[in-house]
Amino acid sequence: MTVFWILAAGLTVLALCLLLPSLVRARLAAPVAADARQANLAILRAQLAQLDAEHAAGSLDADQHRSARAEIVRRVLDEEAMAEPPRTTGSARKTALWMGLGVPLFALVSYGFLGNLDALSARPAAAAPEAEVTPEQVSAMVESLAKRMEQRPDDPVGWTLLARAYGALQRFPEASTAYARAIALSPKDAQLLADHADVLAMLQNRSVSGEPARLVEQALQIDPNNLKALALAGSAAFERKDFALAIKHWTQARQLAPAGGEFAAGLDSSIAEARGLASTAGGVAAAATASAASATSTPTATAAVTGRVSLAPALAARVAPTDTVFIFARAADGPRMPLAILKRQVSELPITFTLDDSLAMSPEMKLSNFASVVVGARISKSGQAMPTAGDLTGQSKPLAAGGPAIELVIDGVQP
Repeated sequence: MTVFWILAAGLTVLALCLLLPSLVRARLAAPVAADARQANLAILRAQLAQLDAEHAAGSLDADQHRSARAEIVRRVLDEEAMAEPPRTTGSARKTALWMGLGVPLFALVSYGFLGNLDALSARPAAAAPEAEVTPEQVSAMVESLAKRMEQRPDDPVGWTLLARAYGALQRFPEASTAYARAIALSPKDAQLLADHADVLAMLQNRSVSGEPARLVEQALQIDPNNLKALALAGSAAFERKDFALAIKHWTQARQLAPAGGEFAAGLDSSIAEARGLASTAGGVAAAATASAASATSTPTATAAVTGRVSLAPALAARVAPTDTVFIFARAADGPRMPLAILKRQVSELPITFTLDDSLAMSPEMKLSNFASVVVGARISKSGQAMPTAGDLTGQSKPLAAGGPAIELVIDGVQP
């Protein structure tokens, strides 16, 4: 018993020696912590920008991009949640005095009523494992940030974080709205313009034509060396079969990209493909006009799957007109990553579709590179690209691209 009280008194004195100086220095430490948080946020934002640039150039597939962004967004939201330090009232010296007298007294009185010396010999309980952050928790944090932005509508940094968080969750309409709010407050931010263009391209089945291309051009006028804008500009030119301009933009991006990384390797692959197509069309200078004449004779022109998707009548009561319909093709024997994908709504069913190389998610993963593919369709209430339990699905047998039109029925439920 005596030994216990001696140890308890000694530990109490030691704890107070560690605690009291911290209380006295609290006001000095707060600015340092705030600076550290701002530095951490700047690093995380830079990581998000780099990750988006790699995805835009095709060096990361959709699964890798989503997983990496979700982790970075979680860390950004954690830092943002701590951005406002707790307010303190009263004098730090008075607090230290009360703590110095009150802590030992409270501990002694509490132990007199609740203490149990027999517990000193008990085996300590195993530490609880650290809980992982679930997708539901991430969504809740994003919604919390969205509510905060309703109270701070003039905060461009907050709108930017919210837009990128929505993008990580593949909630592209909400991301586009948030980017528009951020750009309205920071119209000369080239990175915001490029990010918004990327989100709009996702809403257009990964096509950079139209409004995304206009935003990319505006971003390059502000910052001609913006890496993401250059990558998207190359993609827009490639879609127009202007291979010379695509090579120009991608080569400039390649010079700015970190050497030896996957992003640089993806740019090298895209440049090589553009040069090959330009050569096939009769030279880089004549590529834009020659490609239209040669489109019907190139092998890739037949690398398409056509058909019609319908919903089984037995499942009609389980969907709403605004639910999202994904129609996609993937390799029958190979990666699960879609080779081409379309996004529609239930109200459009039955849907006549064509999947071809123009809908490819990356230059290396397209229909013309695989002899046998599987076509699938999925109805998602959440609108998320990743399958979730309860989604309605339908899938074809393995087939060759370029064959006759198929009939695909959505008649199953995702387990």
